[in-house]
Amino acid sequence: MTSRSLAAIMLRLAPLSLVARAGEALLPILLAAWFGRSRATDVYWFCWACFTLAGSLVFSAYQDSALIPIVVGERTAAPARLPALIGALTGNTLAYGSGLALVVALATLGGLRLRYAGEDLALALRLAPPLALGLVALSLRTCYGAVLSAEHAFAVAPVASALAMASNLALVGAIRGPFGVLAIPLGALAGELVATGVLIRALARRGLWARPTLARPEALERFRRLVGFEVVGNAITRLNPVIDQWIAGLAGVIGGGTLLRYAGDLALAPTSLLQAALLSVLLSRLSRSAVAGDRVAVAATVRRTLAVVVPLLAAAALVVGLVRAPLCALAFAHGAMDGAAVAQMADVVPAFLVGVPGFGALLVLARAHVALQNSRILPRVGLVSAATNLALDLALVGPLGLFGIALATSITSTVVAAVFAVALRRRLREAP
Repeated sequence: MTSRSLAAIMLRLAPLSLVARAGEALLPILLAAWFGRSRATDVYWFCWACFTLAGSLVFSAYQDSALIPIVVGERTAAPARLPALIGALTGNTLAYGSGLALVVALATLGGLRLRYAGEDLALALRLAPPLALGLVALSLRTCYGAVLSAEHAFAVAPVASALAMASNLALVGAIRGPFGVLAIPLGALAGELVATGVLIRALARRGLWARPTLARPEALERFRRLVGFEVVGNAITRLNPVIDQWIAGLAGVIGGGTLLRYAGDLALAPTSLLQAALLSVLLSRLSRSAVAGDRVAVAATVRRTLAVVVPLLAAAALVVGLVRAPLCALAFAHGAMDGAAVAQMADVVPAFLVGVPGFGALLVLARAHVALQNSRILPRVGLVSAATNLALDLALVGPLGLFGIALATSITSTVVAAVFAVALRRRLREAP
């Protein structure tokens, strides 16, 4: 596959990705209008961060992970074994992933008791079941999406995402009155189930669907050996949103965690299209070069991709920064969200924008390490990320408030991208 074909695939995917990401971009806007900012929304976003951390132990095993180079290798060596591998992935995910998610969810609820009491704790307990079930569905969805990406069926995932978001928004809009904030995780769960169904149908049409089993074929064992490092690394990195939400409470701003979340969503919007239209395609391309032992092609692809991605994201961040005030007003100054909150969001957005190019570079470089099956680096990088973010949060929240927490996130992304770049250079110099 040439670099031109990579660009051609991205261009074909761009319209589908835009539709899918438009729904995702609409979600925080509607949530802000429907629910505003309050103690209840802060409880939800804190619980969301906690369960995302818990879920990273499961779904990060598949999302742009070592599964893609494993499937690429199986397609090359023994394509007849692929359905059995998918059946084993499904069965093991349901059995072990659900159990792990339950254990971690119970531990998370124990932590919530330390933070909340009274009505806030009761709300957190009601939020827990749909959040936990949604993570199991998300695990299957990311697993099937990775397999289809390895098979070059790139268009299926954006379609599934668009249908998932439509279902999500429709349900939240319909039940938000009687259910309040609880409607948010219920809508997310419905969306994940719809998307998973679409992906299963796509696998079946390609002859790749098989009955779930608890078998452990050799390819699955290889995947398990590699993915452990990815899971640990992602789990450590997922501490950052939890830490940010916790420290946001120190800023003394009502609904501070909610404002931080929405400002981050707006600022990082340019990277969402990158993730939708490029990263899975890029990982598949890099995996094929790595499986073939062509590290020169891997290095060349990474350099060309960074040369395009980083300047584009920098330009997009500049544009968003220039129009951030009217953009925040257009997106969030509706319904239950008050004007003072919108102004505070606009003030925080520039701190997130500083890190947009670094975050984009981080995403590209991380996929290169995964394609080279260098997953051992991920826990170490995760520790660097979590330690840097925590130290900067604590140092900056006092003098800068929410702006300081956002700036800490940006600096951390840039630092992690630099660490990935140095490690990749060393990896490419090693003997295959």
